[in-house]
Amino acid sequence: QVQLVESGGGLVQPGGSMRLSCAASGSIFRINDMGWYRQAPGKQRELVAAITSGGSTNYADTVKGRFTISRDNAKNTVSLQMNSLEPEDTAVYYCHAEIVSAVDVTRPDDYWGQGTQVTLSS
Repeated sequence: QVQLVESGGGLVQPGGSMRLSCAASGSIFRINDMGWYRQAPGKQRELVAAITSGGSTNYADTVKGRFTISRDNAKNTVSLQMNSLEPEDTAVYYCHAEIVSAVDVTRPDDYWGQGTQVTLSS
């Protein structure tokens, strides 16, 4: 089947930078949109950034100018470069992808990574 595996995350100081990466693997026919969501304690999961297969991007207002999403279609990966991190960025970050599986090419399904913790602390 298809799975998303994230890497990166951890503890970082305010003003610092961190890079998250996510690799999709398995029986993949096509990957449509990819993106990153986050969920802070007591809050709903929210979109951070998304990128289409053609490279068009969309960002949450709270991260515009600080975060950059990118993808490598040949490697089925998506990354999130996070700069000027703020305490409010503390959350579990989830990779998301809309993938058409080779097992059933008639429709896409949503896949999620396991989540990686990003904690801002001085």
